[in-house]
Amino acid sequence: MKVSVGDVVLPGDYCEEISAAGEKSKVIVGPGLQKESNHVYVTKAGVLKKKNPNTYWVDYYQKRYTPARGENVIGIVIQKAGDIYRVDLGSSMSAALSYLSFEGATKKNRPNVQIGDVVYAKTLVGSKDMEPELVCVDSYGKKGRLGVLTDGFLFKCSINLIRKILNPSCPLLDSLKNEWPFELAAGMNGRIWIKAKTMRETIALGNAILGAEYLSDEEIKAMCANIASILAGHVA
Repeated sequence: MKVSVGDVVLPGDYCEEISAAGEKSKVIVGPGLQKESNHVYVTKAGVLKKKNPNTYWVDYYQKRYTPARGENVIGIVIQKAGDIYRVDLGSSMSAALSYLSFEGATKKNRPNVQIGDVVYAKTLVGSKDMEPELVCVDSYGKKGRLGVLTDGFLFKCSINLIRKILNPSCPLLDSLKNEWPFELAAGMNGRIWIKAKTMRETIALGNAILGAEYLSDEEIKAMCANIASILAGHVA
């Protein structure tokens, strides 16, 4: 069945708009879509989305993470195997992370990564049929915000919630940072790492994020203000 951007789509549907755009310029096909011959077909049930200029994907509810190239993820180191760290992403297979995939790493200067460490990385290779490969540097060889995450609090959530809070139009993070200073890393594999000044603030921030999944923008702002007033009253 032919569908358009904004429609509720089912596996097997196709969108001629994407195919037509691909004839004129470069098109990025995201999760939930797959190109075969001259058509781009839907592989997941959800809502077809578009980000200008030509990025298309299906917004669908997903529990298990399927690695995709170029996504930021949060993993847990579960094994050392020679020059490779094995990292659990919550997907069907563990990911490989080379010790040379850290800023400034050499054979003599190895990064201090231990089993059980939490790492914020980017997928270099990602597919449902291939073993994921991770890096902790960008294209310039700099770590930026990637690397081992120390202290803080790690929790799981739905992948839909990750997409929601990373949407620039979502007021959650702006409302929270106006109340407390904190550090946050969001992985597209449904994991969030957060670190605030105190454990009480960290737990409050985690609960606020988890509670925002099914709230409207106005409800999110009201919730953040309510949590801030409760913490302030407790401190007083």
